[in-house]
Amino acid sequence: MRDKRTPWYAKAIVILTLAYIISPIDIIPDFIPVIGLLDEIILIPIAYSVVMKLIPEKVKAEAVLANNEQANHSGLKILGIVAVIMVWTALIFIAYFLIYKQ
Repeated sequence: MRDKRTPWYAKAIVILTLAYIISPIDIIPDFIPVIGLLDEIILIPIAYSVVMKLIPEKVKAEAVLANNEQANHSGLKILGIVAVIMVWTALIFIAYFLIYKQ
């Protein structure tokens, strides 16, 4: 989306879709169980397929290559994931022992 070769109308579709998803005004109100989220469940794949057809193939290919290069340097991401899991595990054990210590 940040590439200047991406058409403005593809960017507009993404922005309008995100605005609709975030907006409290929906075609089907979200407070209705299951059916309330149906419009978003249908809208997201349709918008994705339309936008992917509008973006030039060269731009998509370059984005995939850039993403693969970043994925090769994912050691820091894995370290971060492990750190977060360790902190949550420690917090769960501390809460357990504080609650059931009595």
